[in-house]
Amino acid sequence: MDRRALLLTAIAALGTRACASAPEGPSDIDGGSNGPPPPPPGPNNGQGPNNGPGPGGEARTFSRDEMVGQVSDFMGVTAESAGAAIERLFRENGRPTGYIAGEEGSGAIGVGARYGRGLLYMKDRPTTEIFWQGPSIGFDVGGNASRNFTLCYNLQYPDAIFRRFPGVEGSAYVVGGLGINYQRADGITLAPIRAGVGLRLGANIGYLAYSRTRNWIPF
Repeated sequence: MDRRALLLTAIAALGTRACASAPEGPSDIDGGSNGPPPPPPGPNNGQGPNNGPGPGGEARTFSRDEMVGQVSDFMGVTAESAGAAIERLFRENGRPTGYIAGEEGSGAIGVGARYGRGLLYMKDRPTTEIFWQGPSIGFDVGGNASRNFTLCYNLQYPDAIFRRFPGVEGSAYVVGGLGINYQRADGITLAPIRAGVGLRLGANIGYLAYSRTRNWIPF
């Protein structure tokens, strides 16, 4: 047998041995298993329970102690006075998702108008400047200038407040007085707390329109 035949015979033998020793399935270079790769992690895989809403979830709420402190500091009343008002609001409505701190003025002789300006505060949401204005009609006479602290319920985003909120108000303002009323629209409840200077007696019905800019026409 010549050299060429011997060379071909040796190559054939080596190829047969290599095929006999090769694994039957695909192998992992790093020595892993030959099965399918593991599924990608889920949205909360390995991170424990979801303890709060994300940026696109429901708004976080404020506690009673947070609101008592804010009302007392902003409106210049005692913690006892603020606590009594907040206690009632929490009992009737629960925890608010936001609050407005501002000032307003109003006056009426049967037909009245109210104008205000303030800042809307929400957790994990931008602080927003807002204005409000609206007419009223009723057995109502007098005028007052007041600080206004409004608790907002079921308000999920700042833009949702820019609408009209009807309300029914029966109030008696005296120097250093404090009053509460409700306004509701589309599942959102606003509860203004007012403490001001002046004299205004009576009851009225009307609405407040909240806007991004000042509107001097209240309607």
